[in-house]
Amino acid sequence: MSLKVYVDRMSQPSRAIIIFCKANGIDFEEVKIDLAKRQHLTPEFQAINPMKKVPTIVDGRFKLFESHAILIYLASIFPGVRDHWYPSDIFKRAKINSVLDWHHSNLRRGAATFVLNSALAPALGMPLNPIAASEGEKLLSASLAKIESFWLKGSGRFLVGSMQPSIADISLVCEIMQLEVVDEKDRDRILSPHKKVLQWIDDTRKATEPHFTEVHAILRKVKERLQKRPSAASVTNVTVEMIQKGSPSSKM
Repeated sequence: MSLKVYVDRMSQPSRAIIIFCKANGIDFEEVKIDLAKRQHLTPEFQAINPMKKVPTIVDGRFKLFESHAILIYLASIFPGVRDHWYPSDIFKRAKINSVLDWHHSNLRRGAATFVLNSALAPALGMPLNPIAASEGEKLLSASLAKIESFWLKGSGRFLVGSMQPSIADISLVCEIMQLEVVDEKDRDRILSPHKKVLQWIDDTRKATEPHFTEVHAILRKVKERLQKRPSAASVTNVTVEMIQKGSPSSKM
C-alpha cells in the first residue's frame, strides 16, 4: 500500500477524500492528523505539507494537498475509477472544474461562517455572533439557491446535469453535511426550502453508501457534545481548527 491519506474526519474535504477512495476501491492508509491536538503543526507533518493543512496525500514519492487537486489526481491516476467521477470528455470535465472553483468563495464561505457563529462559538469560549451568523446564512442560502436553480438544472440527478456523481458532488455535499452540527431547527429552516438540494444530497449519499454514513458519523458525536454544553476546554476543539485554519478547500 503506497497511498497515504492524511486527514481529520471533522474536515469536510477530508471526508470527501475518504469517501471517494472507499467508494472506488482505492487501497489507502488513513493517517489521522488530529487538528485538536495541533498535529498539523508538528515538524513531521510540515515536512509532508509545508502549508500545514489537511487533507494531504503521499503516493510513493509524490505529495499533494488541496482537496480538489487531490480528487482530480485520484480520479485520473487510478484505473479502477469510473469515468463519471471526472469524465475524460473535456467539456464535461470543464463544467466540473467550474463547480469546484465556485465552491470556494460561495458555499464554502457561507457554510463555515454560519456554523461557527450560530453553533460552535460557545464551545470555543466565544460568544455567539448573530450578525456574522446572519451574513453567513445569507451567502449559504444564496449558494443553495444557486445549486438548485443552476448547478442542478436539467434532468440529471447530480451536478451539471449528470446522471451519476462526480468529484464535485461529493465535495459540495460534504460541505453541506457540516450543518448536521447546528440546531435542528436552523438546519431545517435553511435546507427545507431547497427540495432539489435535499434530494441531491440523498442521491449522493445512496451512491456512496455505506461509506457516506460511516465517514459522517463523527458529526453526530460532535453535535451531542455541543448540546451538552460542557466547558470550552473539554469540548473538542477540532471544530475551530477546521473553520479557522487553512484555505476553504483544506478545512471543515
